[in-house]
Amino acid sequence: MGRVNDKRPRTHEIVLAHIEAELSAGRVSLGQRLPGERVLAEQIGVSRASVREAIRVLEAMGVVRTAVGSGADAGAVIVADPGMALAGALRLHLATSHLVIADIVATRVLLESWAVRAASLPGSRAVIDGIGRFAQAERLLGEMDDAELTPGDFHRLDAQFHVELARLSGNIVVAAMMAALRESIQGYALAAVADLPDWPAAARQLRREHRRILGAIVAGDGTRAAHEATRHIDGFYRSAGLAGRSAR
Repeated sequence: MGRVNDKRPRTHEIVLAHIEAELSAGRVSLGQRLPGERVLAEQIGVSRASVREAIRVLEAMGVVRTAVGSGADAGAVIVADPGMALAGALRLHLATSHLVIADIVATRVLLESWAVRAASLPGSRAVIDGIGRFAQAERLLGEMDDAELTPGDFHRLDAQFHVELARLSGNIVVAAMMAALRESIQGYALAAVADLPDWPAAARQLRREHRRILGAIVAGDGTRAAHEATRHIDGFYRSAGLAGRSAR
């Protein structure tokens, strides 16, 4: 007789299921600290090692942030950063060549063109938030105007700007996915910048394109915003030689 396949959950999965239930029921919420290892282990009826493993999984998923010690900041706090887990998974798959950069770029174009259209709509959160709804995007553009920025600093601000555009769409899932897509290929983009013949000129062009995208959103012209975003993204990755290549 063949061996029966044991599909019982591992003990750390029992801990994860318990914490998920606590979050779903609202008994634990964003910013709140989880009970300590010993308390959780006693509540659930598992070992402290199983609790510790579950917390490590949650931290890798961007659900909690942990700090060691015995002070007020020690323990695991619910932070909910889904982009971190998505970006980590995408980077690993890029490293194995399971995904290609061109597909990541195409997905980014798809999401961002939708996001800027949504941000331009009269009924979007970007419009009903009131005065100053574009202040964060404008601030990032102002910081990018600094001609002394290194390519690394410029791209850090660039990433924040594009994630902010996604946030203005009002869709938090799209914003999280945009952040993950940007971060997953950031290293490849920075490495390719070194091969550009004239980085200062490229940076000036990117600044102009950023302002055209935001200008179209502010004007409520979603079609133009989507067109400018698509041309901007495709143009950069093509000039950097990344649009048609794999991760290796």
